[in-house]
Amino acid sequence: MTEVTETRPHPGGARQRRSSAAGRPDGGPPGVPGAAPAAAAVGQEAAAILEDARAVVDPALRTALESLPGSMRRIGLYHFGWEHADGTPAAGNAGKAIRPALVLAAAAALGGPAARAAAVRAAAAVELVHNFTLLHDDVMDRDATRRHRPTAWTVFGDADAILGGDALQALALGMLAEDRHPASPAAAARLAACVVELCAGQQADTALEKRHPAEVTLDEVLVMAEAKTGALLGCACAMGALYAGASGEDVEALDSFGRQAGLAFQLIDDVIGLWGDPRRTGKPAGADLAARKKSLPVVAALTSGTPAAAELAELYARPYDPADLERTTRAVERAGGREWAQEQAADRMARAMSELARAVPQPESATGLLSLAEFVTRRST
Repeated sequence: MTEVTETRPHPGGARQRRSSAAGRPDGGPPGVPGAAPAAAAVGQEAAAILEDARAVVDPALRTALESLPGSMRRIGLYHFGWEHADGTPAAGNAGKAIRPALVLAAAAALGGPAARAAAVRAAAAVELVHNFTLLHDDVMDRDATRRHRPTAWTVFGDADAILGGDALQALALGMLAEDRHPASPAAAARLAACVVELCAGQQADTALEKRHPAEVTLDEVLVMAEAKTGALLGCACAMGALYAGASGEDVEALDSFGRQAGLAFQLIDDVIGLWGDPRRTGKPAGADLAARKKSLPVVAALTSGTPAAAELAELYARPYDPADLERTTRAVERAGGREWAQEQAADRMARAMSELARAVPQPESATGLLSLAEFVTRRST
């Protein structure tokens, strides 16, 4: 289905572009604009791509983790779900592998199977950096659950979890430094710059928690979300393009594609964080609200100028009370935060598709990237 865009007032008055598919009948997140296969078929294709990426990348990840000193190795293997806390083998959930799948799909789109095969180490490096950020985020956010099991800091302590994350980042850059592919120096430099941007995004996120709700703007939260989430997805796509020998222009187009898809991912992730089922998300309900996170739906609601926005601001300005959780969640929705986030996700995906078409004009070559982009905005609450 070809998407039609229109302008629609933002909850706070600013006009935003809206995809006509933003409000799906099933109440789920918006899909990717453009001619797309049926949702079930897309889900199956994306699942196959992710499963294949996991199968290809996991051996490289395990080899890297096994090279760590004993204490760091134990933390890494536990975090990935491959060991229990006592060091015995486990068959846990290592994550969806979206970022390494993007590296491989981008390499394949621009360079074919040979480029994809050459990019496996780069894909593993991106996944290590992603998990470095998760280990650190869980400590900073005091999240007790990740992938349906206790987070590393709750098992090993703050210091060990932080050091384990540091070790994963060092492993990632080491893998690229040891790679003899001609693209590895540029990929390593790009990944290192991305880590700096990720840190800046996380710092902005934590700083926002301390500010009064009335002092936070939607634009600055969008910038923070791009740095914290969009940057690594963009870097993953760009690294795949580098390993395919793509031109500088195509590398930047794929970086932009990943960044816009990453913003859509974050928007939907924030929706799931507020309205998702803890049995499916693996996180307790209301964790972001309890931490007074200025997530995208929350800030959209706070800046909407509605009576519900005033109620939400009052609730957010005082210490969290579990008894207020349902009321706070309802206030975000009544102020338009959920609807805005879903519509904005559709708009960001439209921008992502435009960037992808610049670098990969042949739709058949972009199938993997399209399926992954569709997948990240088809997750349900």
